Amino acid sequence: MIGRLTGTLLHKAPPQLLLDVGGVGYEVEAPMSTFYKLPAAGDTITLHTHLTVREDAHLLFGFGSLAERSLFRDLIKVSAIGPKLALAILSGIAVDEFWQAVRAGDTTRFSKLPGIGKKTAERLVVEMRDKAGQGQVSALAGGAGAVSAGPLQEARSALTALGYKPAEVDRLTDAVYEDGMRTEQIIQDALKRAAR
Repeated sequence: MIGRLTGTLLHKAPPQLLLDVGGVGYEVEAPMSTFYKLPAAGDTITLHTHLTVREDAHLLFGFGSLAERSLFRDLIKVSAIGPKLALAILSGIAVDEFWQAVRAGDTTRFSKLPGIGKKTAERLVVEMRDKAGQGQVSALAGGAGAVSAGPLQEARSALTALGYKPAEVDRLTDAVYEDGMRTEQIIQDALKRAAR
C-alpha cells in the first residue's frame, strides 16, 4: 500500500495531478479541498494517499490531510459510494462540516452535493453516525498556485469530473467567473454557489 508521497508537483489538471517522486511520475486524483491548497507547479508537496486496486486499474488518491484521507476511507465503505463519489463529497464539503451535518442528521446538506440523492444522503447519515465523533480537521501547508492554461475550461472539466451535468457546470462557472481568476478559485466559488 502506498500511504504517503513527497515529491515535486509537475502538473495540475483537477481532479488529477502529476507528482514526481524520485524520477517516477505518480498520477494522483485529489478532491478540490486539496487542490485549493496546492502550491505552484515545481514546488515540493506531501500527500497522504490511498491506493485502490481493481482488475483493470490501480488508482491512487491523494489528500492534503490525514482527516481527509480518513473520511475518504470511511466514505468508500458506505454502500453505493465509490471513490469518485467520495472525492465529489470531499470536494463539496469540508471534513468538519461533514461530521457536523452527520451529527445533526442534515440530509439536505448532503443532497446538495453532486451525485447524492435523498436516499444516499439518508444512508450517509445512518452509516456514518457511529463514526461522527472521530472526525478531525487538518490542513495542507502551502498557498495556491496558478494553473498554466485555460482556468475556466479546467474548472469546467473538474466540475464535470465531479459529477455535475455540463449545463449545470456552465451555469455555475458563468455565474462566478471573472477575468484573471485561478482555476481553484473558480471551482471553489462554483461549489459554494451549488451548495446554496
